[in-house]
Amino acid sequence: MVLDLPFSVGDCRRVKTREPFALEGVRFEAFPVEHSIRAPAVGYRVTANGFSLFYVPDLAAICDQRAALRGVDLYVGDGATITRSMVRSRDHALIGHAPIVAQLAWCENEGVDRAIFTHCGSAIVRVNARMIEDRISQLGADYGVESRIAYDGLTLTV
Repeated sequence: MVLDLPFSVGDCRRVKTREPFALEGVRFEAFPVEHSIRAPAVGYRVTANGFSLFYVPDLAAICDQRAALRGVDLYVGDGATITRSMVRSRDHALIGHAPIVAQLAWCENEGVDRAIFTHCGSAIVRVNARMIEDRISQLGADYGVESRIAYDGLTLTV
């Protein structure tokens, strides 16, 4: 797929899954995820200065979860839903959004001890922020994963 952009991109490159590349000393590796038949998605492992995060704000499943999450210090995932699965199958593919509790289980299974959730759905954004933060923190504790909801302006020191 080639994008017709209304502006110039100075150094445009095609990214292939599972082929790491570096920009300005930061290493990136795209991992295939299941999310949509019409809008394919990837998750990115981003590594710099000995710290690694996996960023995947839209997914139903990670195709090679063990490889994607191996050695990751922070998981940044899909906050569309907390416990209710929005995953379904179409044409032998999983589509939709994995609930936060499923993603916390993935983190627990792969030894990722910190998670932040973004791309939040109505079950999060329509409820008292403090109450949701407490709930996500408690769910994370249940899985042994320090977890929270992202918010505009959030800054992390790693």
